Amino acid sequence: MFDLDTALKEIQRGVSEIIDIKRIETLLKEYLENGKEFYVKAGFDPTAPDIHLGHTVLIQKLATFQKYGGVVQFLIGDFTGMIGDPTGKSSTRKKLDRETVLENAKSYKEQVFKILDPKKTEVVFNSTWLDELGASGIVELSTTYSVARMLEREDFEKRYKSQTPISISEFLYPLLQGYDSVALKSDIELGGTDQKFNLLMGRQLQRAYNVGKEQAVLMMPLLEGLDGVNKMSKSLGNYIGVTESANEIFGKILSISDDLMWRYYELLSEKSIEQIEKLKEGVSNNSLHPKSVKEALAMELIEKYHSKEDAQKAKEEFERVHKKSQIPSDISEFTFDGPIWIAKALVESKISPSTSQARRDIKQGAAKIDQQKIDDEQLQLESGEYILQVGKRKFAKVKVI
Repeated sequence: MFDLDTALKEIQRGVSEIIDIKRIETLLKEYLENGKEFYVKAGFDPTAPDIHLGHTVLIQKLATFQKYGGVVQFLIGDFTGMIGDPTGKSSTRKKLDRETVLENAKSYKEQVFKILDPKKTEVVFNSTWLDELGASGIVELSTTYSVARMLEREDFEKRYKSQTPISISEFLYPLLQGYDSVALKSDIELGGTDQKFNLLMGRQLQRAYNVGKEQAVLMMPLLEGLDGVNKMSKSLGNYIGVTESANEIFGKILSISDDLMWRYYELLSEKSIEQIEKLKEGVSNNSLHPKSVKEALAMELIEKYHSKEDAQKAKEEFERVHKKSQIPSDISEFTFDGPIWIAKALVESKISPSTSQARRDIKQGAAKIDQQKIDDEQLQLESGEYILQVGKRKFAKVKVI
């Protein structure tokens, strides 16, 4: 089976906070001694169709529990997703329609099984019990918590003091998330550090509804994005999506700082703590170069979300382009009527997000034509074929007619 101390050590790896570690230890012992499985819940509101590496921090931890007797309750908040989690929000979130939520949920399911064991995972939708709760059930649920206690929550408190509107539905959100733990009779719930209020609600409601257990709570840190400062987020553009191409994932991992590399190893890699310590030691004594260690991480992640073959090809392509200053073998092609302004061409070929950013790229020397830097931001491209480039990883083949 497994050694209890080893299991606890692995479960606590990278964790920010655990509430009721004794409960987790008891559950592990019962599985070790009697083969009794336990339930580990994590909720996901499918507000976007794609998962990035920041999301996988939690999913990786769920997979760890599966190794030691945990049955994962992968909860898709199709009901609560239509309200929108108010956590960390300075204003009321826009509601999603059911069709969008369900489409995003389908995409989530396809992606998470690259990490989780399907045989030890129950995918559940909280509309199953929340639709049945009805008006009287929701009124009863609302009596379990006071408005004063709800306003103690930091984001609600800030909005209340600044006279920013808070809808009643937002007060209901943490109650409904907590009720999920009542309906599922969860033994442990996982979430990010920003979810503490909602996670503790599950413990309180299991008490209030006499479930006969109180879930332990385990909180994971929020993974920093490529900038090493802000949490990984699509809106900030500092993310790595698990459905991105192997080449893109490889290039993005190689772009992170040496310090951030260890953070990614701790939270994303399946290497053991001892293996990571050996890598650190190698970098420290100069027997390993940080770049080779980053490459190993990039290869591991690409193997997980694509394939071993894709990982090897991405490495070879990166070396071909970056070491030998060659053009990638697989780049998008565009045809434009000429003449065309260079900034517009960079935007239309999808390697700059806007003409203002394209002009900044040109001023900073980040934009090139046929591997030669551009210094004229008013340049007009006449008839011909060009290789446009921004930075080290963005290329496009352009034909002007």
